[in-house]
Amino acid sequence: MKKTIKDIDVKNKKVLMRVDFNVPLTPEGKVSDDTRIVKALPTIKYLKEQRAKIILMSHLGKPKGKVVEELRLEPVARYLSTLLNESVLMLSDCIGEEVEIKVDGMLEGDIVLLENLRFHAEEENNDPEFAKKLVSLADVYVNDAFGTAHRAHASTEGVTKFIPAVAGLLMEEEINNLSNILEKPEHPLVCLVGGAKISTKIKVIEKLLERAEKVLLGGALVNNILIEKGQNIGKSKVEKEMAFEAKKLLPYLEEGENKLYMPQDYIVASSPNENAKSRISNGTDLKDFEMILDIGPKTIVQYKEIINNSNMVIWNGPMGLFEIPKFAKGSYEIAQAVADSNAKSIIGGGETLDLVKSLGLEEKLTFVSTGGGAMLEFLEGKELPGIAALNDK
Repeated sequence: MKKTIKDIDVKNKKVLMRVDFNVPLTPEGKVSDDTRIVKALPTIKYLKEQRAKIILMSHLGKPKGKVVEELRLEPVARYLSTLLNESVLMLSDCIGEEVEIKVDGMLEGDIVLLENLRFHAEEENNDPEFAKKLVSLADVYVNDAFGTAHRAHASTEGVTKFIPAVAGLLMEEEINNLSNILEKPEHPLVCLVGGAKISTKIKVIEKLLERAEKVLLGGALVNNILIEKGQNIGKSKVEKEMAFEAKKLLPYLEEGENKLYMPQDYIVASSPNENAKSRISNGTDLKDFEMILDIGPKTIVQYKEIINNSNMVIWNGPMGLFEIPKFAKGSYEIAQAVADSNAKSIIGGGETLDLVKSLGLEEKLTFVSTGGGAMLEFLEGKELPGIAALNDK
């Protein structure tokens, strides 16, 4: 068990808080999905009640150690100010003399947001000198960014070596919910694994096959398995270097195993756009110019029936190219089935969250994780560096 902000005295302290404000922005620079910001509010509000001086830090996008104007956190500061109905001061950098002066001038209950951590290459390199500069601003460190907990960066792991380090309320909620799945899942447990890449999902699929009654696959990751079964997948997306890993799943698909499920049929088209002519395929008759873009009607019926007969559902990754309406039916129908079922439902991953939110189903789910990769690695049983580094109770 890790210490949380409620296990230590944060009254009137300077608190350096790692949040995950890596949120999508519109071309006009406005926040288009505020889930991660909203999820951080309980911890921020608790610290305000304790009259702490709150120093928020986050990354945004992948600037790769350089200042990228479109990836400044100013729009996030403005949005957070609106949510809290008070001013959040946006600083011009995350380290340096100007930052130190502004932080020294903070009053109890004030909130500042440091500029994008990844404008400095030292952040992702977990540079100890950079971490020291960050912690020099504060008395206590709080990690509430579960979505980055699987990364050993300066702001998630490096800083914990120098000051007391505890979990925020969101981090605590994530750990508790996902630990329950690992330690005492409810059966029948059904896991839906979709998305584009089998490379990021293969290990968790293997781990879930040990725990779940059924694992249902969808999305472009199934293309790798189809190739290993000797089928032509046309122009479908594939990770050729994952052939050996994909082959490991074939025994689970053999007669009698009845644990790992591949789609029975697919929606295929010549190109991934709304006007492309599409058809239903069983996966064995693809032409060289066609590509798989969604699960088909038979699969939807089968997967929905399995979901309806489960007591717990874990879902990460869409069933097809849901961003294009023509290829969204599979993902939409599965999302609705998960929301309508009586099973406990846990979903994670940015695309899955976008999908659920677009349908207004978020409130009908038991738990929505803010982490994609972090959730998968946690369910693999891996120790996440950003969690491991926090002080134990």
